[in-house]
Amino acid sequence: MRVLITYDVGTVEKKGQRRLRRVAKLCENFGQRVQKSVFECSVTKTQLASLKQQLRGEIDVDKDSIRFYYLRGDRKQAVEVFGPDSYVDFEVEALIF
Repeated sequence: MRVLITYDVGTVEKKGQRRLRRVAKLCENFGQRVQKSVFECSVTKTQLASLKQQLRGEIDVDKDSIRFYYLRGDRKQAVEVFGPDSYVDFEVEALIF
């Protein structure tokens, strides 16, 4: 399944800056950054459940927000980009090599 993950982490305090780095690192482990706080991920249901659990453990629910948008169908049908698109489809790349 393909998921778009967005987050807004309060960074006024040092603790918030650490949370922001941890949230970004977790998302990087499961997908690729397409904008500063936006990741496109291709995950299984099990991986998504694991990621959600890990993210819940990192954020302050009173100050931070994470959203999951489920992308249906082919990426070309679900995503329209104006400007540079640095997305790499690793599934296609793996089939080439």
